[in-house]
Order: sequence, then structure tokens, then C-alpha cells
Amino acid sequence: MKRISLLLLFLFISCGKNSPEEMLQYIDGYWQIEKVEVEKDSVVEFGLSQYVDFIEIKDSLGFRKKLQPKLDGGFLKTNSEENIKIDIRGEQLFFQYSTPFNTWEEEILETSPDVLVTKNKEGKIYYYKRFEPLLNLGDEKKKE
Repeated sequence: MKRISLLLLFLFISCGKNSPEEMLQYIDGYWQIEKVEVEKDSVVEFGLSQYVDFIEIKDSLGFRKKLQPKLDGGFLKTNSEENIKIDIRGEQLFFQYSTPFNTWEEEILETSPDVLVTKNKEGKIYYYKRFEPLLNLGDEKKKE
């Protein structure tokens, strides 16, 4: 009975985690930061942020750019952009960032259609949700 319980626990844990290849399918798009877990008992919550991260990856290479959402559903570009290389190490997936001034990496802990969670080398965990505009003027025009 004990062996069956251990086997079921192992299957539950291993089935709950997506492979790096499966995780990659959800990364592209617009992401809004929700919170940062600075330490186990210390979380910084973010309300409405004035910036959104846009991530695009093709063939393991891409970029992350900060954008400022506009009321009409568009975006203002900023000068903040990092190159990204995707690195798969066994069952772990990493963003390797680079700019002309610095390089760093974050482990990708979780992805889904609506969630992105990463962890940096200092142990800070970043929680993002898929960005949704507050107002979609196309929807407003349909109501008129």
C-alpha cells in the first residue's frame, strides 16, 4: 500500500509540470506584472502598472520590450528592450537576457495561457498575468 501511495504521489507531481517544450507555447504575448515574491514571506503586489512586457520568441531567440498601454488599445513604445535566448536544461527552461550593458537569466517556473512565473538568481519570483486592455474601443463602438 505504501508503494502504491508513493507511486501515485510521483505520478501526480510529474504530471503536474509541463515539459519545457510545452511551456514555450504560452510565452509570446503581452504580460502584466502582478506581484514579486522577494522572500518567502515578503511579497510586493502591483496594482495597475503603466507598463506591459511584450515577449516574442522564434526558434529560441527573441526579445522583451516594455510598452505603455494607451486608452484606445494601442501601445506607446519605450526604449527598454532586452534580447532573449531560450535555454533548455533537462526539464528546466530559462530566459537568457542580454543588453549592450548586461546579461542575466531567469528560470521559467510556470506558463499557461494566462500565467507566466519566473525566478531570478537572487530567488525573487515574478508573477505575470496575460495583459487585457481596460477599455477596448472596438467593444464600445459595437454598443452604440
